[in-house]
Amino acid sequence: MTSAERKQFDVLVVGAGPAGIAAATRAAECGAHVAVVDDNPALGGQIWRGGVAGAGTSQAQGWMRRFLSAAPRLFSGTRVIGQQEPGVVLAEERDIQRTLRYRTLVLATGARERFLPFPGWTLPNVMGAGGLQALVKSGLPIRGKRVVVAGTGPLLLAVAAYLRQHGAEIPLVCEQASWSRLLDFGFSLLAHPGKIAQGLKLKLELGSTPFAANCWPLAAQGSGHLESIVVLRNGEKQEIPCDYVACGFHLVPNNELAALLGCELRGGFVAVDDFQRTTLPFVYCAGEPTGIGGVDLALIEGEIAGLTAAGDEITARALFARRRKLQKFVATLVRAFAPREELKTVPSQETIVCRCEDVPLSRIGVHAIARAAKLHTRCGMGPCQGRVCGPALEFLFSWEAGSVRPPVFPARIKSLSGREPEPELESDKTTGGIR
Repeated sequence: MTSAERKQFDVLVVGAGPAGIAAATRAAECGAHVAVVDDNPALGGQIWRGGVAGAGTSQAQGWMRRFLSAAPRLFSGTRVIGQQEPGVVLAEERDIQRTLRYRTLVLATGARERFLPFPGWTLPNVMGAGGLQALVKSGLPIRGKRVVVAGTGPLLLAVAAYLRQHGAEIPLVCEQASWSRLLDFGFSLLAHPGKIAQGLKLKLELGSTPFAANCWPLAAQGSGHLESIVVLRNGEKQEIPCDYVACGFHLVPNNELAALLGCELRGGFVAVDDFQRTTLPFVYCAGEPTGIGGVDLALIEGEIAGLTAAGDEITARALFARRRKLQKFVATLVRAFAPREELKTVPSQETIVCRCEDVPLSRIGVHAIARAAKLHTRCGMGPCQGRVCGPALEFLFSWEAGSVRPPVFPARIKSLSGREPEPELESDKTTGGIR
Protein backbone atom coordinates (compact mmCIF):
# COMPACT_ATOMS: atom_id res chain seq x y z
CA MET A 1 0.00 0.00 0.00
CA THR A 2 1.26 3.47 -0.86
CA SER A 3 2.25 5.52 2.18
CA ALA A 4 1.89 9.28 2.34
CA GLU A 5 4.04 12.03 3.80
CA ARG A 6 3.20 15.69 4.21
CA LYS A 7 5.88 18.33 4.65
CA GLN A 8 5.95 22.13 4.77
CA PHE A 9 8.90 24.35 3.82
CA ASP A 10 9.79 28.00 3.48
CA VAL A 11 11.50 27.31 0.15
CA LEU A 12 10.98 24.27 -2.03
CA VAL A 13 13.45 23.74 -4.89
CA VAL A 14 12.60 21.38 -7.75
CA GLY A 15 15.82 20.13 -9.33
CA ALA A 16 19.24 19.34 -7.84
CA GLY A 17 21.48 20.39 -10.71
CA PRO A 18 23.75 23.45 -10.49
CA ALA A 19 20.88 25.99 -10.39
CA GLY A 20 18.93 24.01 -7.81
CA ILE A 21 21.98 23.40 -5.63
CA ALA A 22 22.87 27.11 -5.68
CA ALA A 23 19.29 28.18 -4.94
CA ALA A 24 18.84 25.75 -2.04
CA THR A 25 22.26 26.55 -0.57
CA ARG A 26 21.80 30.31 -0.56
CA ALA A 27 18.26 30.07 0.81
CA ALA A 28 19.34 27.69 3.59
CA GLU A 29 22.28 29.94 4.46
CA CYS A 30 19.74 32.74 4.99
CA GLY A 31 18.06 30.60 7.64
CA ALA A 32 15.10 29.38 5.57
CA HIS A 33 13.67 25.89 6.00
CA VAL A 34 14.55 24.46 2.57
CA ALA A 35 13.86 21.23 0.71
CA VAL A 36 15.09 20.00 -2.68
CA VAL A 37 13.25 17.46 -4.84
CA ASP A 38 15.07 15.62 -7.62
CA ASP A 39 14.42 12.39 -9.50
CA ASN A 40 18.09 11.38 -9.59
CA PRO A 41 19.53 9.20 -6.81
CA ALA A 42 22.22 11.77 -5.95
CA LEU A 43 23.00 15.48 -6.20
CA GLY A 44 24.25 17.03 -9.41
CA GLY A 45 21.50 16.74 -11.99
CA GLN A 46 22.56 15.71 -15.48
CA ILE A 47 25.70 17.84 -15.65
CA TRP A 48 27.14 17.03 -12.19
CA ARG A 49 25.79 13.49 -12.01
CA GLY A 50 26.85 11.27 -9.13
CA GLY A 51 27.06 13.59 -6.12
CA VAL A 52 30.28 14.71 -4.41
CA ALA A 53 32.04 11.41 -5.11
CA GLY A 54 31.32 11.67 -8.85
CA ALA A 55 31.87 15.42 -9.26
CA GLY A 56 34.53 15.95 -11.89
CA THR A 57 35.38 19.62 -11.25
CA SER A 58 36.44 21.68 -8.27
CA GLN A 59 33.46 23.97 -8.97
CA ALA A 60 31.03 21.07 -8.62
CA GLN A 61 32.72 19.71 -5.50
CA GLY A 62 32.75 23.14 -3.88
CA TRP A 63 29.05 23.76 -4.42
CA MET A 64 28.05 20.27 -3.31
CA ARG A 65 30.05 20.53 -0.10
CA ARG A 66 28.55 23.96 0.54
CA PHE A 67 25.09 22.45 -0.05
CA LEU A 68 25.76 19.65 2.44
CA SER A 69 27.03 22.16 4.99
CA ALA A 70 23.87 24.28 4.62
CA ALA A 71 21.89 21.05 5.13
CA PRO A 72 18.62 21.57 3.24
CA ARG A 73 16.32 18.55 3.16
CA LEU A 74 16.94 16.43 0.05
CA PHE A 75 14.26 14.19 -1.46
CA SER A 76 16.29 12.20 -3.98
CA GLY A 77 14.70 9.72 -6.38
CA THR A 78 11.52 11.81 -6.14
CA ARG A 79 9.45 13.36 -8.92
CA VAL A 80 7.02 16.25 -8.70
CA ILE A 81 4.00 14.99 -10.65
CA GLY A 82 1.55 17.86 -10.27
CA GLN A 83 0.00 20.60 -8.19
CA GLN A 84 -2.75 19.92 -5.68
CA GLU A 85 -3.45 23.62 -5.16
CA PRO A 86 -1.36 26.83 -5.13
CA GLY A 87 1.36 26.32 -2.56
CA VAL A 88 1.08 22.53 -2.60
CA VAL A 89 2.72 20.07 -5.02
CA LEU A 90 2.38 16.32 -5.25
CA ALA A 91 5.51 14.20 -5.49
CA GLU A 92 6.20 10.49 -5.72
CA GLU A 93 9.15 8.45 -4.49
CA ARG A 94 8.76 4.78 -5.38
CA ASP A 95 5.74 3.77 -3.26
CA ILE A 96 5.77 6.93 -1.14
CA GLN A 97 3.35 9.72 -1.95
CA ARG A 98 4.49 13.15 -0.76
CA THR A 99 2.43 16.30 -0.36
CA LEU A 100 4.90 19.18 -0.18
CA ARG A 101 3.77 22.63 0.93
CA TYR A 102 5.85 25.71 0.33
CA ARG A 103 5.91 29.44 0.95
CA THR A 104 8.09 30.01 -2.12
CA LEU A 105 8.93 27.64 -4.97
CA VAL A 106 12.10 27.63 -7.10
CA LEU A 107 11.95 25.71 -10.38
CA ALA A 108 15.40 24.52 -11.47
CA THR A 109 14.31 21.69 -13.74
CA GLY A 110 17.21 21.94 -16.21
CA ALA A 111 17.21 20.90 -19.84
CA ARG A 112 17.36 17.81 -22.02
CA GLU A 113 18.85 16.99 -25.38
CA ARG A 114 16.98 17.79 -28.57
CA PHE A 115 16.65 14.76 -30.82
CA LEU A 116 15.98 15.15 -34.52
CA PRO A 117 14.90 11.98 -36.35
CA PHE A 118 16.81 10.39 -39.22
CA PRO A 119 16.46 6.95 -40.83
CA GLY A 120 17.76 4.27 -38.47
CA TRP A 121 17.83 6.46 -35.36
CA THR A 122 15.77 3.83 -33.49
CA LEU A 123 18.45 1.15 -33.95
CA PRO A 124 20.04 -0.15 -30.73
CA ASN A 125 23.19 1.81 -29.77
CA VAL A 126 22.00 5.02 -31.43
CA MET A 127 21.44 7.30 -28.43
CA GLY A 128 21.72 10.81 -27.12
CA ALA A 129 25.21 12.22 -26.62
CA GLY A 130 24.53 13.07 -22.99
CA GLY A 131 22.64 9.81 -22.58
CA LEU A 132 25.65 7.73 -23.63
CA GLN A 133 27.90 9.76 -21.36
CA ALA A 134 25.53 9.11 -18.45
CA LEU A 135 25.55 5.36 -19.16
CA VAL A 136 29.34 5.31 -19.20
CA LYS A 137 29.38 7.19 -15.89
CA SER A 138 27.07 4.48 -14.57
CA GLY A 139 29.42 1.69 -15.64
CA LEU A 140 28.76 0.92 -19.31
CA PRO A 141 32.04 -0.43 -20.77
CA ILE A 142 33.13 1.75 -23.68
CA ARG A 143 36.84 0.93 -24.03
CA GLY A 144 37.71 -0.03 -27.57
CA LYS A 145 34.25 0.87 -28.93
CA ARG A 146 33.95 3.09 -32.01
CA VAL A 147 31.68 6.06 -31.24
CA VAL A 148 30.61 8.68 -33.78
CA VAL A 149 29.52 11.85 -31.95
CA ALA A 150 27.09 13.95 -33.99
CA GLY A 151 24.63 16.83 -33.78
CA THR A 152 25.36 20.34 -32.58
CA GLY A 153 26.46 22.33 -29.56
CA PRO A 154 29.34 22.44 -27.05
CA LEU A 155 28.09 19.22 -25.44
CA LEU A 156 29.43 17.22 -28.39
CA LEU A 157 33.06 18.06 -27.62
CA ALA A 158 32.60 17.45 -23.90
CA VAL A 159 31.06 14.04 -24.55
CA ALA A 160 33.71 13.10 -27.11
CA ALA A 161 36.49 14.05 -24.69
CA TYR A 162 34.89 12.09 -21.85
CA LEU A 163 34.40 8.96 -23.97
CA ARG A 164 37.95 9.19 -25.28
CA GLN A 165 39.27 9.41 -21.71
CA HIS A 166 37.48 6.14 -21.00
CA GLY A 167 39.02 4.34 -23.92
CA ALA A 168 36.53 4.87 -26.73
CA GLU A 169 37.68 5.39 -30.30
CA ILE A 170 36.13 8.51 -31.87
CA PRO A 171 36.23 8.21 -35.69
CA LEU A 172 34.58 11.61 -36.12
CA VAL A 173 32.82 14.45 -34.31
CA CYS A 174 30.11 15.77 -36.67
CA GLU A 175 28.96 19.36 -36.04
CA GLN A 176 26.08 20.59 -38.21
CA ALA A 177 26.95 24.26 -37.73
CA SER A 178 28.97 25.96 -40.45
CA TRP A 179 32.56 27.04 -39.98
CA SER A 180 31.47 30.69 -40.24
CA ARG A 181 29.04 30.27 -37.34
CA LEU A 182 31.68 28.49 -35.29
CA LEU A 183 34.16 31.27 -36.02
CA ASP A 184 31.69 33.91 -34.85
CA PHE A 185 31.08 31.83 -31.74
CA GLY A 186 34.82 31.61 -31.13
CA PHE A 187 35.21 35.40 -31.34
CA SER A 188 32.37 35.84 -28.84
CA LEU A 189 34.34 33.80 -26.30
CA LEU A 190 36.95 36.56 -26.09
CA ALA A 191 34.65 38.23 -23.55
CA HIS A 192 34.63 35.02 -21.48
CA PRO A 193 38.21 33.97 -20.69
CA GLY A 194 36.99 31.13 -18.50
CA LYS A 195 35.17 29.54 -21.40
CA ILE A 196 38.23 29.88 -23.61
CA ALA A 197 40.17 27.95 -20.98
CA GLN A 198 37.49 25.26 -20.96
CA GLY A 199 37.68 25.03 -24.75
CA LEU A 200 41.46 24.70 -24.75
CA LYS A 201 41.23 21.98 -22.11
CA LEU A 202 38.75 20.05 -24.28
CA LYS A 203 41.02 20.48 -27.30
CA LEU A 204 43.91 18.92 -25.38
CA GLU A 205 41.71 16.06 -24.18
CA LEU A 206 40.48 15.38 -27.71
CA GLY A 207 44.00 15.29 -29.13
CA SER A 208 43.89 14.31 -32.80
CA THR A 209 40.21 13.34 -32.81
CA PRO A 210 38.77 14.28 -36.26
CA PHE A 211 36.23 17.14 -36.22
CA ALA A 212 34.00 18.19 -39.12
CA ALA A 213 31.71 21.21 -39.39
CA ASN A 214 28.93 21.29 -42.01
CA CYS A 215 28.39 17.62 -41.18
CA TRP A 216 25.29 15.75 -39.98
CA PRO A 217 23.78 12.24 -39.89
CA LEU A 218 21.77 11.00 -42.86
CA ALA A 219 21.09 7.40 -41.78
CA ALA A 220 22.14 4.80 -39.22
CA GLN A 221 22.58 1.36 -40.78
CA GLY A 222 22.63 -2.20 -39.47
CA SER A 223 20.78 -5.49 -39.36
CA GLY A 224 19.18 -5.61 -35.92
CA HIS A 225 21.91 -3.45 -34.40
CA LEU A 226 24.03 -0.48 -35.37
CA GLU A 227 26.85 -1.22 -37.80
CA SER A 228 27.58 2.14 -39.45
CA ILE A 229 26.33 5.66 -39.93
CA VAL A 230 26.11 7.67 -43.14
CA VAL A 231 26.86 11.38 -42.73
CA LEU A 232 26.77 14.30 -45.12
CA ARG A 233 30.15 16.02 -44.87
CA ASN A 234 30.59 19.21 -46.87
CA GLY A 235 27.98 17.99 -49.34
CA GLU A 236 29.39 14.48 -49.78
CA LYS A 237 28.10 11.25 -48.25
CA GLN A 238 30.49 9.28 -46.06
CA GLU A 239 29.83 5.94 -44.36
CA ILE A 240 31.58 5.36 -41.04
CA PRO A 241 31.62 1.91 -39.34
CA CYS A 242 30.83 2.30 -35.63
CA ASP A 243 29.53 0.58 -32.51
CA TYR A 244 27.68 3.60 -31.08
CA VAL A 245 26.28 6.90 -32.33
CA ALA A 246 26.01 9.64 -29.71
CA CYS A 247 23.72 12.26 -31.23
CA GLY A 248 22.07 15.40 -29.88
CA PHE A 249 21.08 18.74 -31.37
CA HIS A 250 21.79 21.08 -28.46
CA LEU A 251 19.30 21.43 -25.60
CA VAL A 252 15.66 22.25 -24.92
CA PRO A 253 14.34 23.39 -21.51
CA ASN A 254 12.37 21.18 -19.15
CA ASN A 255 9.56 23.70 -18.75
CA GLU A 256 6.59 21.32 -18.45
CA LEU A 257 6.14 21.84 -14.70
CA ALA A 258 6.36 25.62 -15.08
CA ALA A 259 3.73 25.51 -17.83
CA LEU A 260 1.48 23.26 -15.75
CA LEU A 261 1.66 25.66 -12.81
CA GLY A 262 0.70 28.55 -15.11
CA CYS A 263 4.02 30.40 -15.49
CA GLU A 264 4.21 32.49 -18.66
CA LEU A 265 6.51 31.14 -21.37
CA ARG A 266 8.17 33.40 -23.94
CA GLY A 267 9.89 31.85 -26.91
CA GLY A 268 9.72 28.47 -25.21
CA PHE A 269 11.44 29.66 -22.02
CA VAL A 270 10.04 30.65 -18.62
CA ALA A 271 9.66 34.42 -18.33
CA VAL A 272 11.32 35.89 -15.22
CA ASP A 273 12.14 39.33 -13.85
CA ASP A 274 15.49 40.57 -12.52
CA PHE A 275 15.04 38.56 -9.31
CA GLN A 276 14.18 35.35 -11.22
CA ARG A 277 10.49 35.71 -10.28
CA THR A 278 8.05 34.15 -12.72
CA THR A 279 4.67 35.65 -13.54
CA LEU A 280 3.21 33.66 -10.62
CA PRO A 281 3.44 34.98 -7.05
CA PHE A 282 6.08 33.22 -4.94
CA VAL A 283 7.33 31.08 -7.85
CA TYR A 284 10.89 31.55 -9.13
CA CYS A 285 12.82 29.89 -11.93
CA ALA A 286 16.55 29.53 -12.55
CA GLY A 287 18.89 27.80 -14.96
CA GLU A 288 18.18 26.38 -18.40
CA PRO A 289 14.36 26.74 -18.31
CA THR A 290 14.90 30.53 -18.51
CA GLY A 291 17.46 30.26 -21.37
CA ILE A 292 20.17 27.77 -22.32
CA GLY A 293 23.29 29.40 -20.90
CA GLY A 294 25.49 26.77 -19.26
CA VAL A 295 26.63 26.01 -15.74
CA ASP A 296 28.01 29.43 -14.76
CA LEU A 297 24.81 31.26 -15.63
CA ALA A 298 22.69 28.56 -13.99
CA LEU A 299 24.63 28.97 -10.74
CA ILE A 300 24.24 32.77 -10.68
CA GLU A 301 20.52 32.55 -11.47
CA GLY A 302 20.13 29.90 -8.78
CA GLU A 303 21.85 32.10 -6.22
CA ILE A 304 19.62 35.07 -7.08
CA ALA A 305 16.47 32.96 -6.93
CA GLY A 306 17.43 31.32 -3.63
CA LEU A 307 18.42 34.56 -1.96
CA THR A 308 15.27 36.36 -3.10
CA ALA A 309 13.02 33.43 -2.15
CA ALA A 310 14.54 33.61 1.35
CA GLY A 311 14.01 37.39 1.54
CA ASP A 312 17.53 38.73 0.86
CA GLU A 313 17.06 40.92 -2.21
CA ILE A 314 20.05 43.14 -1.34
CA THR A 315 22.60 40.32 -1.70
CA ALA A 316 20.75 39.03 -4.75
CA ARG A 317 20.94 42.42 -6.47
CA ALA A 318 24.73 42.44 -6.07
CA LEU A 319 24.88 39.45 -8.47
CA PHE A 320 23.02 41.17 -11.32
CA ALA A 321 26.13 42.50 -13.06
CA ARG A 322 27.77 39.07 -13.24
CA ARG A 323 24.55 37.60 -14.56
CA ARG A 324 24.21 40.25 -17.29
CA LYS A 325 27.65 39.41 -18.65
CA LEU A 326 26.85 35.70 -18.76
CA GLN A 327 23.42 36.25 -20.30
CA LYS A 328 25.02 37.67 -23.43
CA PHE A 329 26.45 34.20 -23.98
CA VAL A 330 22.92 32.77 -24.31
CA ALA A 331 22.16 34.65 -27.53
CA THR A 332 25.55 33.63 -28.92
CA LEU A 333 24.82 29.95 -28.28
CA VAL A 334 21.42 30.17 -29.95
CA ARG A 335 22.84 31.81 -33.07
CA ALA A 336 25.77 29.46 -33.39
CA PHE A 337 24.00 26.14 -32.88
CA ALA A 338 20.48 26.65 -34.24
CA PRO A 339 19.58 23.56 -36.35
CA ARG A 340 19.94 24.30 -40.06
CA GLU A 341 17.02 24.03 -42.47
CA GLU A 342 18.57 21.11 -44.37
CA LEU A 343 17.96 18.85 -41.36
CA LYS A 344 14.22 19.01 -42.07
CA THR A 345 14.74 16.97 -45.24
CA VAL A 346 16.73 14.16 -43.59
CA PRO A 347 13.90 11.93 -42.25
CA SER A 348 12.08 9.81 -44.84
CA GLN A 349 8.32 9.30 -44.78
CA GLU A 350 8.90 5.92 -43.10
CA THR A 351 11.12 7.33 -40.36
CA ILE A 352 9.64 6.87 -36.88
CA VAL A 353 9.24 10.28 -35.22
CA CYS A 354 7.27 9.35 -32.07
CA ARG A 355 9.22 6.46 -30.61
CA CYS A 356 6.79 5.78 -27.77
CA GLU A 357 3.85 5.16 -30.12
CA ASP A 358 5.80 4.10 -33.27
CA VAL A 359 4.35 6.91 -35.40
CA PRO A 360 6.14 7.55 -38.73
CA LEU A 361 6.55 10.92 -40.38
CA SER A 362 4.04 10.02 -43.12
CA ARG A 363 1.17 9.82 -40.61
CA ILE A 364 2.13 13.07 -38.88
CA GLY A 365 2.85 15.27 -41.87
CA VAL A 366 -0.72 15.12 -43.22
CA HIS A 367 -1.96 17.21 -40.28
CA ALA A 368 -1.85 20.98 -40.03
CA ILE A 369 -1.30 21.41 -36.29
CA ALA A 370 0.23 19.45 -33.43
CA ARG A 371 -3.10 18.85 -31.69
CA ALA A 372 -4.62 17.20 -34.78
CA ALA A 373 -1.57 14.97 -35.20
CA LYS A 374 -1.77 14.00 -31.54
CA LEU A 375 -5.47 13.15 -31.64
CA HIS A 376 -5.25 11.10 -34.83
CA THR A 377 -1.93 9.31 -34.32
CA ARG A 378 -1.25 9.40 -30.53
CA CYS A 379 2.01 11.18 -31.31
CA GLY A 380 3.25 12.64 -28.02
CA MET A 381 0.87 10.57 -25.88
CA GLY A 382 3.36 7.88 -24.83
CA PRO A 383 5.33 7.57 -21.58
CA CYS A 384 7.68 10.48 -22.44
CA GLN A 385 4.65 12.75 -23.01
CA GLY A 386 6.21 14.36 -26.07
CA ARG A 387 9.56 15.18 -24.49
CA VAL A 388 11.38 13.51 -27.40
CA CYS A 389 9.11 14.01 -30.39
CA GLY A 390 7.69 17.38 -29.31
CA PRO A 391 10.82 19.50 -29.95
CA ALA A 392 11.43 17.54 -33.17
CA LEU A 393 7.96 18.38 -34.45
CA GLU A 394 8.37 22.02 -33.46
CA PHE A 395 11.48 22.10 -35.65
CA LEU A 396 10.18 20.02 -38.56
CA PHE A 397 6.78 21.72 -38.89
CA SER A 398 7.15 24.97 -36.90
CA TRP A 399 4.35 23.76 -34.61
CA GLU A 400 3.86 25.34 -31.22
CA ALA A 401 4.19 23.16 -28.16
CA GLY A 402 0.93 21.67 -26.96
CA SER A 403 -0.68 22.23 -23.59
CA VAL A 404 0.66 20.44 -20.51
CA ARG A 405 -1.70 18.34 -18.43
CA PRO A 406 -1.15 16.60 -15.11
CA PRO A 407 0.58 14.43 -14.21
CA VAL A 408 3.89 15.79 -15.44
CA PHE A 409 5.28 12.24 -15.31
CA PRO A 410 3.53 8.84 -15.22
CA ALA A 411 2.25 8.33 -11.68
CA ARG A 412 0.12 6.06 -9.50
CA ILE A 413 -3.58 6.87 -9.16
CA LYS A 414 -3.21 7.03 -5.38
CA SER A 415 -0.44 9.62 -5.70
CA LEU A 416 -2.61 11.82 -7.91
CA SER A 417 -5.38 11.86 -5.31
CA GLY A 418 -3.23 13.80 -2.84
CA ARG A 419 -5.03 11.99 -0.03
CA GLU A 420 -3.79 9.95 2.89
CA PRO A 421 -4.33 6.25 2.00
CA GLU A 422 -7.03 4.47 3.96
CA PRO A 423 -5.60 2.21 6.70
CA GLU A 424 -5.76 -1.48 5.95
CA LEU A 425 -8.50 -3.21 7.97
CA GLU A 426 -7.80 -6.37 9.93
CA SER A 427 -10.53 -8.28 8.06
CA ASP A 428 -8.85 -7.42 4.75
CA LYS A 429 -5.88 -9.57 5.72
CA THR A 430 -7.96 -12.60 6.67
CA THR A 431 -11.00 -12.66 4.39
CA GLY A 432 -10.22 -10.11 1.70
CA GLY A 433 -13.53 -8.42 2.50
CA ILE A 434 -14.47 -5.03 3.87
CA ARG A 435 -15.78 -4.98 7.39
